[in-house]
Amino acid sequence: MSDDVLSRLAATIRARREEAAEKSYTRQLLDGGPERCAKKLGEEAVETVIAGACQSDDALRAEAADLLYHLLVLLEVRDVAFDDVLAVLESRTRQSGLAEKAARGSGEAGQASG
Repeated sequence: MSDDVLSRLAATIRARREEAAEKSYTRQLLDGGPERCAKKLGEEAVETVIAGACQSDDALRAEAADLLYHLLVLLEVRDVAFDDVLAVLESRTRQSGLAEKAARGSGEAGQASG
């Protein structure tokens, strides 16, 4: 269910580029460009953090779903393929998180892994 549902969602988001903006929230986001999509992702990230820290499991699940959706929208608006992101994650699973992070060097911000 995991990456299959995300891959299907990424394909749906891609297809929404062809929908009328009046009928598609996704299309409205895409039309707003990378800045709007990134801002919305940031808002969802904060909501996810709050849910993770002090709200119910149901709230966390809902916010995590929103976060993943908005991440996929941002990737789409920037023309970054979801499969390419999965490939990066796959390459990182071949070694421990600490070894992978050390191999990248300390100067690469924003690329943390487990």
